[in-house]
Amino acid sequence: MFASSGGGVGTLDWPNPEGELDFSDDLNVTQHDVLTVLGPDADALMAEANVDVDELIRLINAETTMLPPIVIPDEISEDRVAKGAPMPVEDGVVKAAKTWKKRFLKGTVLAVLLTLTGGGAAAMAMNKSVTVDVDGAQQTVNTFGGTVGEVLKDAGYQIGAHDAISPSPDAAVADDTVITLERGRQLNLIVDGSPREAWVRATTVSEAMTQLGLAEAAKPGTWMSVGGDGQIPLEGMTLEVKTLKNITLYDGGNEPRQVQTNAVTAKEFFGELQLTIGPEDKVDGGMDYKLTDGAEVHVSRTGVSVVNENEEIPPPVEEIKDDTLDKGKTVVEEEGEAGSKNVTYRVTKENDKEVAREKISEEITKEAKPKKVRVGTKKAPNPAISDGSVWDKLAQCESSGNWAANTGNGYYGGVQFHPNTWKAYGGTQYAALPHQATREQQIAIATKLRDASGGYKAWPHCSKKLGLA
Repeated sequence: MFASSGGGVGTLDWPNPEGELDFSDDLNVTQHDVLTVLGPDADALMAEANVDVDELIRLINAETTMLPPIVIPDEISEDRVAKGAPMPVEDGVVKAAKTWKKRFLKGTVLAVLLTLTGGGAAAMAMNKSVTVDVDGAQQTVNTFGGTVGEVLKDAGYQIGAHDAISPSPDAAVADDTVITLERGRQLNLIVDGSPREAWVRATTVSEAMTQLGLAEAAKPGTWMSVGGDGQIPLEGMTLEVKTLKNITLYDGGNEPRQVQTNAVTAKEFFGELQLTIGPEDKVDGGMDYKLTDGAEVHVSRTGVSVVNENEEIPPPVEEIKDDTLDKGKTVVEEEGEAGSKNVTYRVTKENDKEVAREKISEEITKEAKPKKVRVGTKKAPNPAISDGSVWDKLAQCESSGNWAANTGNGYYGGVQFHPNTWKAYGGTQYAALPHQATREQQIAIATKLRDASGGYKAWPHCSKKLGLA
């Protein structure tokens, strides 16, 4: 109970007991403001101090009370404030007044009560010693706050959506309460080129990697843009991680070799090795090929070069027809002499093997002398034959009697000679191929074949059909 400024008796009601301190819009300290500060213990506190709310306000406003002035924004007109013009709730002056009350009024009210009571038990009970552990750093805070949230706010800490706090913000505090606050930090991770965003409650990089289940990725040999002992600022950071990889490199025709690297792509890998990739070279998967542990990198080396080569020019053959020489026979009159030329080529190689050659130019350095050959044109006389009628019947069966047969089946003439057989039994003395020789010449060679074979076995189908042995 308390005596009001009007002399009556009333009951103190604590405004907004569950929420944030809700001070009035008035520029002066009001009963509402005092009750807001004292809360549910207002009756007991003022009774012990033997003071009512109006007297308490007077003492707060006394000249001996050292309160800082209200800071009014420059853009607010002093005339408007002096004239007491009505102001909306969101007016700058109202905001300034409320801010001032939140920062200074609570401590001032309690200080006056402590002075009046000589450090009375009720007032002293509101001043508690609390341990605040923020991200592993502890500090002792003397506070009049009643809840964890109030204590942290008085200590200058705001609770973020990703923070962990124990006890809960609404939990009541007492002497020796320990409050633990682990503040969340945003970590923008890039692991082997793959981005990922995560929130951690860690202060160092190694702690963050453990929290994210990436401790294995941070094993020895891993490259990180910030070391494991590096601090993560409250506003967060970007961390790039490149794991250690075992790569097998196949470079052109060289022997494969094992390489350890933190590179993410083939291009970065070649840069680490100071390995030059030419414009015509090929990398399996391309320069953006993403490396993984155990991967193989294949490089096909394509070299293009210009070479000059000295080549022989074979002597051209100059044929001289000779009607005194049997047809099919040749006689070399002059051997001739080879020439030479300088030829320029564009040569393409892959892995040291030539795959293409293009002639660019050539220059004759020595002319070739022709080789002169006499070629016989004299026709050989038709040989004397016997059994012509038998061979005609055989030719009728083999080629329908066409002694000039050339059907493209690999056999020629009336009795279908193979070129090798024709040559073996001297047929080329008459013509290069059987169908080019006369009937009599073909029969003469066929007779040699029959006699050498002991019969007509060389023509099994037709000889059987004709009853020839």
